[in-house]
Amino acid sequence: MENKTVIVTGSTRGIGLGIALAFAKLGANIVLNGRKEIDPALLEPFEQLGVKSHYIQGDVQNFEDAKRLIAETREIFGSIDVLVNNAGVTNDKLLMRMSEEDFDSVIGVNLKGTFHTIQQVSTVMLKQKSGTIINLASVVGLVGNAGQANYAASKAGVVGLTKSVARELASRGITCNAIAPGFIESDMTEVLSDKVKEASKTQIPLKKFGSVEDVANAAVFLATNKYITGQVLNVDGGMVMNG
Repeated sequence: MENKTVIVTGSTRGIGLGIALAFAKLGANIVLNGRKEIDPALLEPFEQLGVKSHYIQGDVQNFEDAKRLIAETREIFGSIDVLVNNAGVTNDKLLMRMSEEDFDSVIGVNLKGTFHTIQQVSTVMLKQKSGTIINLASVVGLVGNAGQANYAASKAGVVGLTKSVARELASRGITCNAIAPGFIESDMTEVLSDKVKEASKTQIPLKKFGSVEDVANAAVFLATNKYITGQVLNVDGGMVMNG
């Protein structure tokens, strides 16, 4: 990944930041993205690794923000080698209590935002005749979950989008895959009670939550293997075993 350019959306913390750091450790230049202004100190670990880094503020569910993210990255670095669509939100409620806004807000970021950035970066990658797109899905998008109809629908959509993009772009040397994390130790799982955490672990054959590094390593694997495309890689400790 030496001197390659990697964009990671939703990368100011958690899994997104972990993925960005994993690529930086391999020598890639990194573009971070988020909806809010950041403390410049966020970029210091990348400077210490000796790679170039840049932050572009924007909300990927907004078409113009997504367009600017890709255009500005290309202007600064000249090429875009890897796009990791990590930006995502949750708004969990039981179906009968879920408003249209609750549903649309999650679909907007998780699915529409992913579509926006892929559409924009595909133009760049098609001209390069190379590139890697990695989308963060979820095991919830594969098997569903009570209270997460909006989130499950958005992530199932990401899986379908991934497979369609993989078929469209493969002839130009571009791969597109998805990662479906299960329970990962992060801000999202930190709010769970110990009782819920222990109950959740009983559903996992490996009997433990995964780490941010587990997901980051999967992203690096997919970015460095040019003969894998259209696949969903579960990082879930064995929760979902597809035949």
